[in-house]
Amino acid sequence: MAADALALLAAAAWAGLLSWRGRYWSTAVGLPPPAGSPRGPEGEEPAPWPSLGVVVPARNEAGLLPATLPRLLSQEYPGRAHVVVVDDSSTDGTADVARQVARRARPGRDLSLSVVEGRARPAGWAGKPWAMAQGVEHLRRYFGPQWLLFTDADIAHPPGSFRQLVGSARASGRSAVSLMANLYDPATAPTACERLLLAAFVYFFAQLYPFHWVNDPTRRTAAAAGGCLLVEAEALSRAGGIEAIAGNTIDDIALAKALKRSRANIWLGLAGAGRPPGQAPAVLSLRRYRGLQGVWEMVARNAYTQLRHNPALLVATAASMGVAYVSPPLLALGGLASRRPLASAAGFAAWAAMAATFAPMARHYRAPVVAGPSLPAVAALYTAMTISSAWRHYHRRATADGLPPTG
Repeated sequence: MAADALALLAAAAWAGLLSWRGRYWSTAVGLPPPAGSPRGPEGEEPAPWPSLGVVVPARNEAGLLPATLPRLLSQEYPGRAHVVVVDDSSTDGTADVARQVARRARPGRDLSLSVVEGRARPAGWAGKPWAMAQGVEHLRRYFGPQWLLFTDADIAHPPGSFRQLVGSARASGRSAVSLMANLYDPATAPTACERLLLAAFVYFFAQLYPFHWVNDPTRRTAAAAGGCLLVEAEALSRAGGIEAIAGNTIDDIALAKALKRSRANIWLGLAGAGRPPGQAPAVLSLRRYRGLQGVWEMVARNAYTQLRHNPALLVATAASMGVAYVSPPLLALGGLASRRPLASAAGFAAWAAMAATFAPMARHYRAPVVAGPSLPAVAALYTAMTISSAWRHYHRRATADGLPPTG
């Protein structure tokens, strides 16, 4: 009876996700098409393109900046634009590398670049928001941008990225537009394991923050992808500026929530969505994760922070993942072996639902064909990563308090 009840619970959970969770599995959330140059009040003559300031927080990114920074400086943007790299206490010569890239820039063709040496972080500030705040301060003091683009040092932008982002935001009436960059470069030939894990990462993110709900101004759901986040400067000020998220290590989600609380119209979607199969994504990360260990480190770094360091939420999350993802195949196959048709049928139904909803994201990331059926094992791995994140948090806290570390 217990197996039947658990199988019915899992099947009911997936029925709820399919009918209620904002079509989170859909990958049809590509950047709204720009309408060319922004128009004047009467729509008769093209208005000047707004000025754009680009902030690149960078900590120990000397290895990636030579590949990504030239793509920022060579952007085809019709308005004034300026790029600021904020060196966030790097120890690998990040600032020097950025200056070398600037010296190789083509006068009159490439955008101008400033390199800001980050100041000591004040109490109450997390590292990345402090770097973002210094970039915004520099831009406002010397450039006065109407729009701000926050992008990470590992993100590669195609030549028309700035124009597409600003044009799309203006055409759709959005105060903020954010793209979830493709998490790997097809040229690096990542392993099947990496493609599967990274596709699942975005899938779970979208399940937590359904893009269609984020993009609905009548809903409270808010999220953004910090690797590519365009914000209108006035909207950022109305939301309280970067100061509003000073202590948040998950800065993109915090900023999206602050913007939506201030009634800003925000949008979040997938880079490369809607493009022909096999075509390189518009915005992509050049960071290499190098298999399971690299993805594990990425998730474990902030997963417990996402749960607000709450043990009850950790237990609830682990239990939910166990019921919804891990139990269905066990119940389906176990029900077959023990001749329990109800448990088997409900287990297979839940397993099929998760595989079907994962399929669009798996195709988007070119994950292996076994991606759908293997999602329960991937979910178990992500649950272990989250538990690992909690262990790290308490281990660090115990060490900071002078207690002997466990384990």
